[in-house]
Parts: sequence; C-alpha cells; structure tokens
Amino acid sequence: MHPDRHTLPSIVTSLPGPLATAVIQRDDKVISPSYTRSYPLVAARGEGAMVEDVDGNRFLDFSAGIAVVSTGHCHPKVVAAIQHQAAELIHMSGTDFYYESMVQLAEKLAGLVPGGVPRRVYFGNSGTEAMEAAIKLARYHTGRKQFVAFYGAFHGRTMGSLALTSSKNTQKKNFFPMMPGVHHVPYADCYRCAYGKHPDTCAVECVKAIEDPLFRTVLPPEEVAAIVVEPVQGEGGYLVPPRKFFDELRRVADQYGILLVFDEVQCGMGRTGKMFACEHFDAVPDIVALAKGIASGLPLSATIARAEIMDWKPGAHASTFGGNPVSIAASLATLELLENELIDNAARMGAHIQNRMADFPSRFPVVGDVRGLGLMIGIELVRNQATKERAPDLRDKLVQMCFERGLLVLGAGPNTVRLSPPLVITREQADFAVDTLAGCLARLVTDGTA
Repeated sequence: MHPDRHTLPSIVTSLPGPLATAVIQRDDKVISPSYTRSYPLVAARGEGAMVEDVDGNRFLDFSAGIAVVSTGHCHPKVVAAIQHQAAELIHMSGTDFYYESMVQLAEKLAGLVPGGVPRRVYFGNSGTEAMEAAIKLARYHTGRKQFVAFYGAFHGRTMGSLALTSSKNTQKKNFFPMMPGVHHVPYADCYRCAYGKHPDTCAVECVKAIEDPLFRTVLPPEEVAAIVVEPVQGEGGYLVPPRKFFDELRRVADQYGILLVFDEVQCGMGRTGKMFACEHFDAVPDIVALAKGIASGLPLSATIARAEIMDWKPGAHASTFGGNPVSIAASLATLELLENELIDNAARMGAHIQNRMADFPSRFPVVGDVRGLGLMIGIELVRNQATKERAPDLRDKLVQMCFERGLLVLGAGPNTVRLSPPLVITREQADFAVDTLAGCLARLVTDGTA
C-alpha cells in the first residue's frame, strides 16, 4: 500500500527534523519543565486525523491532542463556526452578563445527560476546572466535606482535583498537604482485580470495600459528599468496568445519601461510541464533568448537575472566561457533528479496531490485554502473560517505534498504550494503525527486548 500523503503518514526527514530540533532547543530555554513530552513532535498544522510537523512530516494522530479534537483537526464546520462567532462577539463574560448561545448550549447539554431530569450547567475552561466545580458544588449542596475516589484516577492537577487524582505520585510530589477529606479505594480493574476475582463471578468487592472496611472503620458515610469516578478510567490505563460496578455504586450512594459524580472529561463526548460513557452501563450521574472533546480543541468545560443539586447562590462560584462565546460556537458545531455522524463512526471504527486486535495477546507474548469502548482502546504490555508483570519500558519503546513510523500514540497507566484518535478516522486509517502496532510489537519480540 502506498500512503496517500493526505490521509496516511509520510516521513520525509529524520525525527526530529532540523526545524523541529531548532524549536525544541528554544523550548528548552523558556517553557516550564513540568510539561511531559513523549517524543519530539513539533506540530505545524492538522487536518482530520493527520498532523504535519514543521519539517513536512505527516503523522496519523491516534492521540487526538489528548482526546480533545473529537471532530478531527480543523474540521471545516467547526472552523466556520469559530470564524463567524469571532467576527460577532469574542468575549462578554457569562458570569456577569447574558448571551443566548450560552443558554443554547446549556439547554443542549442538559438534555443530553441521561436520566431524563432537569439539570443546570456551569461552564469553565478545562477538565480540572469542571472537577473543582463538582467538588465545591457537592460540598455546598450536601453540607458534607468527605469524598471517595479510586486508585488510578486522574481528575486534574489543581489542588482540589489533585486530591482526588491518584494515577502517579509525581503529580502530588512536593504539593502536600492535599485538600483533606479524600479516601481512595481500588477501581474495577478486571484484568488485575485487587481481590483476585473474575468478572463473571465477582461480587463487586471493589465497591463493597467502600462500606467495609472504609465506612465501617474509618469514614462515617453520613459525612461523605460524593463518590467520584471515571466511567472508563483514562490515565489509569483505559480500564472498562462491568455494569454491576455502577449498579453497586448507585446502591451505596442512594443508601447513604451520597452524590455520584462522573468524570467524563476524557471518556465523554462520543469517544466510546455513545455521547457519554456511562450510557453503556445505564448509569445516571448526579453531577457530570465534561471537557476535552466538548469543543474540538477550544478551551471549554461543563459541570452539569441535577437542577435541585445546583442550588448555590450568586457569587459562590464563577469564571471570567468559562462559556466564552467562541468556544461555545465550536461546541455547538461539535455536538451537531457528533450526533449526526461521528458517534456512530466511533462505534464502528472502534469495533473494527478491537476485532482486528483481539488476537494480539495470542500473537504477541508482550500483550497482556486489549480492552476499550469505541475509540477509547488500551493495549496493556506485560513481561509475562502468566504473572502479568508490568512492562513500562516495552510500552515506552512501542510508543517511540510508532512515532518513528508516523503513528502518534501515548501511554496511559504504568504500562498501557492508549488509542484515542479523532472520531473522524476512516477504515484505511484504522487499518494502518493496527498494522503499524502489530509490526512494532513483532519487532519488540523478535529483537529480544521482551
């Protein structure tokens, strides 16, 4: 197959090329060293699922700008919406004034969240802001101060959401003390069950642990404001729980008057083949946090709660830039594209990719598990399939090898490769990604690095 330079990768220089190298050298002098860069990509432009660097190398983007450009890079309808709005009104601040598009988007989002109940919407700019709003709202409404979250979770890096986060200790190092009142329990990682159970026979021990021992020995349940959970865990390794996990969470929440907060920042907005990942499990949140794919790359987030829960008074929480008119225009265009075609495409392409990769564990001894929903797919690399010993070094090598072949992927969790492409990918692009991954995995094995 000869790659079409417009839809498949084309590498024309060494990586990084000379222009990219020059930018990286300048970056080293002025940009915060806290940023994480997995490989030396210096992006210049993007179109659909393709990204071109400053040296003219073209890459197939299976990271989607960290699961953000849901409609692809620079979708013409999103660009047109942005351009039109920028010529009309760039900023007014919905905190102090009104504009119709903010109401229009809030009405749309409130109607999309499952449950069929009235909801209200708070707009911010990022995923961590959406989570900060959820934390504050849960405390405000319930009068309680404690939270339950899960090991492996990523909810953001600002100080409230950081207390909920537990994916890497690097994210918390030197920032203690955290916001008090957060208690972590194991997530439903069915490949590595913390209780040694099998999904078909488990009694959802990971949720029962909230009641016993946590509530029994440490945490009075009547002091818990919310249980915070990602319906599909993102940075923790693209983990997909069974439905009974959510049934049990709802039982516990209802029994003790606790709110359920779903963090759909990464797994929402069509990525899993449904608008919200929780729909796969018929699970209904009390509060949901959205960002990333909500506006195809413009900064926007939404915290959506049942109307009777969002009862805080004027001044309790606000954002100067949250719900910016240009970001809202991009979001309205994004939602139209998602509903009309791209959610269905995510379901189809995700099923195709997973069907093609279903035999990876039998073909490659370094692959322990392939899992996912829609276009949120994880490949877990192991040293030994029997012991499930993690292989983070092999994961990192695989990510680098893919980059050198024009495929952009990233890690998730200690040893998982995540596939989170724009929802516009074609079957040809999906096949290129699978073939590239298979070739790189075969090389890892034959080189003896495994």
